[in-house]
Amino acid sequence: MSPGAPNVDQAELDKFEALAHRFWDPDGDFRPLHRLNPVRAQFILERARVADARILDVGCGGGLLAESLHAAGGAVTAIDLAPAMIDAARLHAAQGGLAIDYRVASADSLAAAEPHSFDIVVCMELLEHVPDPAAMLSSFAQLARPGGHVFVSTIHRNLRSFLSAIVAAEYVLRLLPRGTHEYERLIRPSELARWGRAAGLTLLEIAGLDFDPFSDRCALSRDPSINYLAHFASAQRP
Repeated sequence: MSPGAPNVDQAELDKFEALAHRFWDPDGDFRPLHRLNPVRAQFILERARVADARILDVGCGGGLLAESLHAAGGAVTAIDLAPAMIDAARLHAAQGGLAIDYRVASADSLAAAEPHSFDIVVCMELLEHVPDPAAMLSSFAQLARPGGHVFVSTIHRNLRSFLSAIVAAEYVLRLLPRGTHEYERLIRPSELARWGRAAGLTLLEIAGLDFDPFSDRCALSRDPSINYLAHFASAQRP
């Protein structure tokens, strides 16, 4: 990625832009996200004070997690570079009377405009879709206040995740549209931890995020070999 270029892959963005109108169908293309969302939200709620916190949701899509964190008392700003996703999020929030600040914006532009402004930064299922995930971690570190929290979720890169998250999920069970994930872009926890350290973030915890398509259930686990969540702390100001 060249200096100053936006940290976005337009082809990846176009994939999700085309599906935005289906985002809030719990049994449609985003069914796995609807099942994962309560567990992801609970992971955050158990590790950070959400009530009255200023929260940023990066790559918010149609607003699933943003709405959950708003319901828990957070003051939520949510950003995405897909305008159709932001439109879907705003419409759903308006129907529920929810005061969520949705914006078409990038993490790096917001970090430049509002550095160290958020108590909690969350980014779910986005890092594996951007050209430079390490730079994205740096943006999160700039966005979080000293002593704040950063939560991310992504997918491990190994044979098991390839068979489960790509072959099974996209081609056999058709839980996700084909081409949603590219194996080379998946992220090992060791890589994520290294990028976090370089950005000034301290990795506190990694947890597996298991989804059983047959029982339609999701739960945390100790096994991060497929989907996983990571909790970072941002550095205290000297």
